[in-house]
Amino acid sequence: MQELSIPFTYTGRYFKLGEINANTQAVWFVLHGYGQLAQYFLRKFNVLEANGICVIAPEGLSHYYLEDASTRNKTGNTRVGASWMTRENRVRDIENYLAYLDTVFEREIGTRKDLNVTLLGFSQGAATVPRWALSQNIYFNRLMLWAGILPPDMDFEKGKRLFKEKAVTVVYGKNDPFLTESRFGEMKALAEKLEIAPKEIVFDGAHEIHEPTLRLLI
Repeated sequence: MQELSIPFTYTGRYFKLGEINANTQAVWFVLHGYGQLAQYFLRKFNVLEANGICVIAPEGLSHYYLEDASTRNKTGNTRVGASWMTRENRVRDIENYLAYLDTVFEREIGTRKDLNVTLLGFSQGAATVPRWALSQNIYFNRLMLWAGILPPDMDFEKGKRLFKEKAVTVVYGKNDPFLTESRFGEMKALAEKLEIAPKEIVFDGAHEIHEPTLRLLI
């Protein structure tokens, strides 16, 4: 049996709050977590739009039903989520979503260099955002990992050069069940490999986007 690959044109979608025009000063790209959809995730950032920030939410390219067929038949729940990648064909999935994210950036930002750009990744999106940053096909001012940690398979030498000139922030809820002591230990080790000391912001909450904390980060 042979495994073969073939390139083809794929149309992805993304959602946006606000517009980018001559008066825009700041843009946030926000990447959702596992099982979320960008249109609902984006609603959590309304406070940014109210403060003149354009917010762009790309969506993972893989979609699936959140419940299996037998459960859906019982509950009638047909909710769908999206994912950035899984362990299956992961390298190719990463290549695909990086090409997609670069295309979104090119369409929205183009050649402008005057915008203050924040890249925020939530949960699974927190592993996605550093990979995108390291593609070096985009520019940004701040990298924000929210309820997630750096991916262990980064190019750390490239990361040392890139992230030392950027603001790196880690945000999490003190009651987040997914961020264990082991995960914090892993994050610390990865940050040390990058020779960075991310700013930490902790809020009283769980695995969520916390609006009062967002206000502090504007």
